[in-house]
Amino acid sequence: MEAATEFPNKEAFRQAVVNTLERRLFYIPSFKIYRGVAGLYDYGPPGCAVKSNVLAFWRQHFVLEENMLEVDCPCVTPEVVLKASGHVDKFTDLMVKDEKTGTCYRADHLLKDFCKDKLEKDTNLAAKKIAELKHILAVLDDLSPEELGAKIKEYGITAPDTKNPLSAPYPFNLMFQTSIGPSGLSPGYMRPETAQGIFVNFKDLYYYNGNKLPFAAAQIGQAFRNEVSNPSLTTIWLSGFQDGHVWLLMSVEVVVFLLLLISVFEVTFTLSRKKEYGLNIKEKLQISPRQGLLRVREFTLAEIEHFVDPDDKSHPKFSEVAKLEFLMFPREDQVSGKSARRIGIGEAVSQGIVNNATLGFFIGRVYLFLTHLGIDKERLRFRQHLANEMAHYAADCWDAEIECSYGWIECVGIADRSAYDLRAHTKLVIAPVKKELGLAFKGNQKMVVEALEAMEEKEAMEMKATLESKGEAEFRVCTLGKDVIIKKNMVTISKETKKEHQRVFTPSVIEPSFGIGRIIYCLYEHSFYTRASKDGDEQLNVFRFPPLVAPIKCTVFPLVQNQKYEEVAKHIAKSLTAAGISCKIDITGTSIGKRYARTDELGVPLAITVDSTSSVTIRERDSKQQIRVSIEGVASVVKEVTDGLSTWGDVLWKYPTHSS
Repeated sequence: MEAATEFPNKEAFRQAVVNTLERRLFYIPSFKIYRGVAGLYDYGPPGCAVKSNVLAFWRQHFVLEENMLEVDCPCVTPEVVLKASGHVDKFTDLMVKDEKTGTCYRADHLLKDFCKDKLEKDTNLAAKKIAELKHILAVLDDLSPEELGAKIKEYGITAPDTKNPLSAPYPFNLMFQTSIGPSGLSPGYMRPETAQGIFVNFKDLYYYNGNKLPFAAAQIGQAFRNEVSNPSLTTIWLSGFQDGHVWLLMSVEVVVFLLLLISVFEVTFTLSRKKEYGLNIKEKLQISPRQGLLRVREFTLAEIEHFVDPDDKSHPKFSEVAKLEFLMFPREDQVSGKSARRIGIGEAVSQGIVNNATLGFFIGRVYLFLTHLGIDKERLRFRQHLANEMAHYAADCWDAEIECSYGWIECVGIADRSAYDLRAHTKLVIAPVKKELGLAFKGNQKMVVEALEAMEEKEAMEMKATLESKGEAEFRVCTLGKDVIIKKNMVTISKETKKEHQRVFTPSVIEPSFGIGRIIYCLYEHSFYTRASKDGDEQLNVFRFPPLVAPIKCTVFPLVQNQKYEEVAKHIAKSLTAAGISCKIDITGTSIGKRYARTDELGVPLAITVDSTSSVTIRERDSKQQIRVSIEGVASVVKEVTDGLSTWGDVLWKYPTHSS
């Protein structure tokens, strides 16, 4: 493969990637003819194909190979479910607000950007200051609201757009609220994750699995989070007046041109009027910076909930991944300012760096999944959550982070969530003993039964404790307008649990959660490079997708416009489709070099050129090497390579090479 062209900086590289992705319709801003909405994107044909291939491999790698139970649950979730799970009260980000304009920003993002900017651009920083800023970046997620606010104040961080002072950090709930039904009386939310649909169905899934543990359930679906983003609409600042008039120093053509760029670029345009008018006029057009597929409001999650005995978190297949070695970033190394280091996952589990073998098994499987997709293993690490990042109930949490032009991006979370989620949804069972209540209350029995069954969980559990300690409890029956005495033999109050061999316990949950859009964007960056054209007069874009995820596996070109060649091309395309291989036929009169360049830019791994009626050439994208194959054998060769049964190197020696 030819050497890739170097880019001057990360921003230039990112811009080249994004320009190519949008021009070739991998993805584009949603509703862009109406100026778009920040955080919403449409996948075009090649983007849909890449996403579909990634999800198909996810199903094969996890659901099929691990015999998981796949479910599909609604996106709209009743409030009571998310109240029980803690999302209504605790699913928040810390925000700060521009005290004059009211614009909101993520507090941690502002501090992170400040530290990174200082480290990258300030060459006069003292060693002590460098160490301090690096430490803040390492423990950023561990900062409390008070500590975060203090650092923002200490460093004099202001609103990015206006330089106005910022408020103290405050929590902002990320869920989209809605109502279910026309009455509006049943509140709900668009789900922020897919996991709760699995948890509330645990009892049925457990029964479906033959009342046996361990087992895993999986779900792929849309999730929604009202991520904070700077306004995407045009903001214009005007200053400078003369005789009550504002001087606008932009032609109509320039304004229209800049507005057309609104959904693609961050634009800063400044013009100053000369002093001869006695004015200081500046006009600034700003489009808020975005992070493409990395920070969106609607996205695809693929989540696994692996239910396991809390006293036995071993895994029968752990030995299959135990020898894998990759970059890991344990909690202690982060706090002490060290870098990520290579650790074998077997060693990490045996030394207690990773809490248990089941968690370690999934970390290993995630590593294999991402590297098989085409993620560069040198730019992939597993970072352990700091103490303040983890929920109080979690036993251990790790993030698979992928390095791209934005830095290290969390793409997969792998957490041992203990038994919290199932306990949150454990059903309260109130069973009035009607015979005893009838003897005690006679004609009022029905009203007492209804009152008992209507108790909230807190009240019921308090009654349960009182009955167990005192044998009776005072209970208010509103329909009778008086208090009554409930004795221990009149009601049974419990929470459902699972029994296995007569031992009562609530299963623990190991949860790998995949942000599909983030993985795909990082894959785009890791796969992108440019190389010189044959004449050396331009740089050509290439995506080196593995055949596994390539949007189109093969293209078919007649070398020249010729009826016989076109018929052969159509015959080959038909045989490829019959073999389950996605292909694209191009019978335009464009030169073969330009057609190769077009398909390289889409990441198509193989190109078939029809230059005779008996045999064809197959060209490999990255090496540009070609072999000659008979028309009858071409589909089987392409399938062999694109299905991963053979590499290009394997088939290269089997067939005669061809020089273009």
